[in-house]
Amino acid sequence: MTHQEPEVGAATGALAAVPAAGNRRSLPMPAHLRFYLGPMDCGKSTLALQIDHNHARQGRCGLVLTQGDRSANPRITTRVGMSRAAVELDSSTDLRELVRRQWAAGQRVDYLIVDEAQFLSPEQVEQLVDLVDDSHVDVYAFGLATDFRSRLFPGSQRLFELADTVVALQVEVLCWCGRPGGFNGRVVGGALVREGEQVVIADTATSAETRYQVLCRRHYRGGELGPSRPEEPQLPLS
Repeated sequence: MTHQEPEVGAATGALAAVPAAGNRRSLPMPAHLRFYLGPMDCGKSTLALQIDHNHARQGRCGLVLTQGDRSANPRITTRVGMSRAAVELDSSTDLRELVRRQWAAGQRVDYLIVDEAQFLSPEQVEQLVDLVDDSHVDVYAFGLATDFRSRLFPGSQRLFELADTVVALQVEVLCWCGRPGGFNGRVVGGALVREGEQVVIADTATSAETRYQVLCRRHYRGGELGPSRPEEPQLPLS
């Protein structure tokens, strides 16, 4: 029997207007929502680009999404030098509608790569779950768990609650003392701060007035940033 996609606009459910991802509805293979987390510098964005590359090599079609990238551009950038153009999200973006528009234009969407996923709203995480469960779109989300106050981001909390798989990345990030670092400290004017807006986009460059530094629990709690040292140049990739 020939499988036919539902017509756009058919009233068969919340996402009935969204055609299936490729032929996934004809296969007994469910989609998944995976959340990869870790502190700054642990390779989240690098892994996001690698997963996108691996899927694209197998003929799958995906969307690469981000918001608040360190470059201040609609791109996913990494500290090892790799980057890729991405769709910029904001708090008003409906991720289901974003996918619908792609399919309406005749473009397949088999998976989503979502970098900086901590900035998603809880409602947007619910939209991702709808895409996974109702339209068989795989979602790979990458982000921080906690903010500079060591409190969960609302988007990350909802991902913890709803993701099929939560993966803590194994690339160890060190505090200046050599212990494993798991806390993203915000440094303003050379001092660790614990109050302010939850989201302030800044890179880790030591020359910046506002920057972020990964610390172990002891030195995060004590506000100790360690001895200053010049930033080492990035190693060339070629």
